[in-house]
Amino acid sequence: MDACGKPLLRVRDLRVSYGPASVVKGVSLTLRRGETAAIVGESGSGKTQTVLAALRLLPRHAVTTGSVIFEDAELLALSRRRLDALLGRRIAMVFQEPMSSLDPLFTVGAQIGAILCLKAGFSRRAAKERAKDLLDLAGIAEPGRRVRAYPHELSGGQRQRVAIAMAIACNPDLLIADEPTTALDVTVAARILDLLAQLKQSFGMAMIFISHDLGLVRRIADSVHVMREGEIVEAGSAARVTANPRHEYTRMLLAAMPRARAQTRKDTPVLLRAQNIGVRFSLRGHLLSVARELKAVDGISLCLNQGRTLGIVGESGSGKSTLARALLKLVPASGTVSFDGRDLTRLHRSAMRPLRRSMQLVFQDPYGSLSPAMRVDDIVTEGLRVHEPASSHKERDARAVLALEEVLLDPSLRYRFPQELSGGQRQRVAIARAMILKPRLVVLDEPTSALDRTVQIGILTLLEQLQEAHGLTYVFISHDLAVIRAVADEIAVMKNGRIIEQGAANEIVEHPREAYTRALLAAAFQAGET
Repeated sequence: MDACGKPLLRVRDLRVSYGPASVVKGVSLTLRRGETAAIVGESGSGKTQTVLAALRLLPRHAVTTGSVIFEDAELLALSRRRLDALLGRRIAMVFQEPMSSLDPLFTVGAQIGAILCLKAGFSRRAAKERAKDLLDLAGIAEPGRRVRAYPHELSGGQRQRVAIAMAIACNPDLLIADEPTTALDVTVAARILDLLAQLKQSFGMAMIFISHDLGLVRRIADSVHVMREGEIVEAGSAARVTANPRHEYTRMLLAAMPRARAQTRKDTPVLLRAQNIGVRFSLRGHLLSVARELKAVDGISLCLNQGRTLGIVGESGSGKSTLARALLKLVPASGTVSFDGRDLTRLHRSAMRPLRRSMQLVFQDPYGSLSPAMRVDDIVTEGLRVHEPASSHKERDARAVLALEEVLLDPSLRYRFPQELSGGQRQRVAIARAMILKPRLVVLDEPTSALDRTVQIGILTLLEQLQEAHGLTYVFISHDLAVIRAVADEIAVMKNGRIIEQGAANEIVEHPREAYTRALLAAAFQAGET
């Protein structure tokens, strides 16, 4: 609280509409210095629209009414010049998708430095040094080297930490964090939450924390505002709302944790076998450093039977995704890979092509892997045009309808573009694109990491149903052991390019041998404890 006891932020009867559609319906909240208010709800509930409206960052055709007072300034009536002076300096925001706030043409150090020079009056030299400190504060290893990296050279988790470093660069009075940990490893997410809590305490900073995960926000929030369909349906202290929820929707959000998969042993033949897989990358040197070699995957062997699921878990940078691409021969690798008894090691690109339809990959970010210029029907049938070029448009359309129905989507959505769909719908489209080819092996690379817990459960249930219906074999990659436990028959834990622990899923979860595995378990299930 400030010296006068006045709230830092007062939102009263905030409403947002797009034509006849109302997306925010009379939201009110009060926030004092040093406090954290969480806004929680599923995708589409109006959480992000609320804060964007408060900061006047919505498109021009959005109609916003109500009152948003920051200290004594009415933000909705403030001149653009005065508002711009506040944004980035006294009010900062961390967006959910870091690439939306990072320029691919500039190094991350230059981008952080630009904010410090523009908003805080730093010299270029001082800004460069402070950028390193901020990257270190955000938990990025080797900040002296990473400060010279471009966004595309960083992992998704590292990019999000850069975005957080940019937001806290000027020590804002109010930080708005919009799903800042959604795509991060559970252990990294825990560290980011600790970091934000430390910053709040050190600088008396207030925070609005937006999330779909009630279990997560109760670790950091003083108050919780639960949103559904544009309205706050329940509000109160974090302790009260999470321990004694009064609204049915709040209780549903608290219960939305993936459940352990029933373990069934199937006596089936080996479909995929890998031996001593290694992938190495050369990292370019800089002015004061020499080039070096990175062992992204280091001597991994594994065996996967038909119809079963191998869960690969580990933090960002552990080599999970690189291993998956090596198994599918999408990156150069040493060692041997056999699929259904056939050695793939020496097959060239044209010889691999007929096998591609049997070995499909579902990417982490459906928005990034679905072309915004293509309609859903063209996206889903893209593989058919490659592997069945003689098929007619009518045949492909009929197959698209069946594929969308199988992933529980309305076939009429095939005439829309990806940006017109929700995150969960886009991920189902990505799954339909893989399934339309009737594959035998599907590699799922973090397919639920950016989704609400309730949507996650729907996707996991869908994948299990498809596996039972078609005898599919999955390699499921995740940083979240709570998700892996819900889908996997066997779990392999990766760290620094190696598998450090592997075994039946229930054994790994209930009796982990490695301290690293125990840390992943603690971070994954802490949020789900009630």
